[in-house]
Amino acid sequence: MGIFEIRRADTRAHTKIDWLDSWHAFNFGPHRMPNNDRHGLLVVANDDRVIAGGGFGEHGHADMEIVTYVLEGALEHGDSLGTHGIIRPGEVQRMSAGTGIRHAEMNASRDEPVHFLQMWVLPDTQHVTPSYEQHDVTSALDTGELVAIASGRGHDGAVAIQQRDAVMWAARLEPGAPATLPDAHHVHAYVARGSFGIDGETLATGDALRGTALGAMAGVAGPDGAELIVWETA
Repeated sequence: MGIFEIRRADTRAHTKIDWLDSWHAFNFGPHRMPNNDRHGLLVVANDDRVIAGGGFGEHGHADMEIVTYVLEGALEHGDSLGTHGIIRPGEVQRMSAGTGIRHAEMNASRDEPVHFLQMWVLPDTQHVTPSYEQHDVTSALDTGELVAIASGRGHDGAVAIQQRDAVMWAARLEPGAPATLPDAHHVHAYVARGSFGIDGETLATGDALRGTALGAMAGVAGPDGAELIVWETA
C-alpha cells in the first residue's frame, strides 16, 4: 500500500535573517528533524525570498543537481564557469555541480524582492564536469498542463539533469482546472501559489504532498488557481 502524507506550510523549518526569508521542506543547514533528510532523490526544496540588493555570495557545491525556478522578480546568477545570467518568472535554471563549482545568486533588482524555489537532486553519476543550462518554459506553462521542465529522461524543452530517475514537472492551473500527478515511486508535489485539492484534502500555498507508490492521482486547482511544482523520482 502506498503512503500519502501532507506537510503543511507552517511545519517547515524557517530561516529568517535581515536579507533572507527561507522555508525548507527538508533538513537544511542547522535545521534538523527526524526522518526528514529527503523524499526519494529530492534532498532540498527551499522557498526563498531575498530583499532588493541582497543575495547569496559566492559559495561552492559538488555532486548535486541544482534547479532554480523564479516565481516573482529576477535572480542574477554568476559562476566559476564564467556563466552569467538573470532568471525571471517563466524560466528554469539547472546547474550540475559535479566535480565542483562556485556560484553566487543575487537579487537582480535594487528596488524589488525576488521570490524563487531552489531544489537539489542527487545525481546518478558522481564527479561529472560541471555545467549550466537555462530555458524559457513560458509557452509550455501557458498550456495549463503539467509539463516537464527539468528532466533526466530527455523531455523536449526541459533542462537536462544528471539523474535518469528524476523529472520536475510544473503547471500554472486556472481555477478548477485538473492535473494528474505522475505514477512514480516517489512524488513530491508543492503548491507554490494558490491551492490544489486532491484525495479529499486541500493543499494551500506552501503545502506539499509526499507520496510513495501511490500511482497516478488526479486533483483540481482551487478557486484562485494553482502553480504546482512536482518532482517524480525513484
